[in-house]
Amino acid sequence: MSTLLLFLPQRSRLRAQGRGAPLAEARSDAGREYDYVLSADGRHVQSQGRAPAALLPRADTVLALPAEADLSWQSLTLPRVPRGKLRAALAGLLEEQLLDDTEQLHFALQPEAQPGERCWVAVAHRAWLQELLTELEQAQVFVDRLLPLSWPGESAQGHFVDSPQGLLLRWRHAEGASTLCLAGSLARDLFPPALVQAARWSATPAAAAAAERWLGSAVPPQTEAERALQALHSAWDLRQFELAPRARGTRALREAWRQFMTPRWQPVRWGLAGLVAVQLLGLNLWAWQQSRQLEERRTALDTTLRSAHPQVRAILDAPVQMRRETELLRAAAGRPGEQDLETLLAAAATAWPPERGPVEALSFETGRLQLSASGWSEAQIQQFRRQLESEGWQLELADGRMSLSRARTL
Repeated sequence: MSTLLLFLPQRSRLRAQGRGAPLAEARSDAGREYDYVLSADGRHVQSQGRAPAALLPRADTVLALPAEADLSWQSLTLPRVPRGKLRAALAGLLEEQLLDDTEQLHFALQPEAQPGERCWVAVAHRAWLQELLTELEQAQVFVDRLLPLSWPGESAQGHFVDSPQGLLLRWRHAEGASTLCLAGSLARDLFPPALVQAARWSATPAAAAAAERWLGSAVPPQTEAERALQALHSAWDLRQFELAPRARGTRALREAWRQFMTPRWQPVRWGLAGLVAVQLLGLNLWAWQQSRQLEERRTALDTTLRSAHPQVRAILDAPVQMRRETELLRAAAGRPGEQDLETLLAAAATAWPPERGPVEALSFETGRLQLSASGWSEAQIQQFRRQLESEGWQLELADGRMSLSRARTL
């Protein structure tokens, strides 16, 4: 399954530019472009580049990574409240720790956070994330997950990046995650030799030389694309609460299909494929067996017709021809058939109620005998019908007349 990783642009910050100057950097969001990484297997880079939302490559899964400077991390004890009230509870607990109004912020809990236990909460500007997600969705790019590039963890890790402000350090450890500006000597005092040796370090290729000078040791290079692929395999998802994806219509089908095509569903897919293959094989074998049995029966009928009526040369429909030849032999022998008057009268006489006298009126057409029902009670008619049905005949009552004929066989 192909995966598209999008690096969301960093939110513009307000800056004081002097009296009468604009408070924000003049930059239009029209034609905004996104850095992206496309991977076919989630482990290797297939392609990467930069493009507007409408021109981004298509993929089975789309993951977006906010800028690390746009995320802050807060630790708290997860309250025991209903899920519907959890967001409000988080806002109340973090209100004094945050500078912005909590109604303007977005919160996301760490994976598998349990009530009553300490957990990390990612905090971001909600309107900014919502604006980017909406812009992408309008371009038919549906973000499945929001992933952080780094997050608090037990092992200390540092990643150096180059920026217009100088060398920056993305620092994560058990106590949190932050971005540090390394200009001056203050930041260097925060990293004693023991911590430097215990932590894992990396740097973008452009910042590798400066990072080695600052750290005083070799720093392996790592591109942002490689970092993004590492983050891909984490369980984090910042699309929670107000930013949770809402699957509807074709998007819901797309999401269900995407989930079904994930590796964890592979055994189910193999099982279904095997089941379908077995069913197809079984149906083909059953159809072949039925075809053989049907052919054997046709051959048996043809053999019986040839042995009973050798004068028949061309066999087109053995049952019909057998019936016709048998009727000819019966007629030639002067014996009544099932459709003749004598047979129908004999059947009626066999079932005739003893208390009834001779029939008052009757009429006959081939295969059907009609008798007058005048004076017959309902009980007599039902007894007459049951007796005839036991012999393979059927009796119909309409307009004061009883119609006797041979019962149809299914």
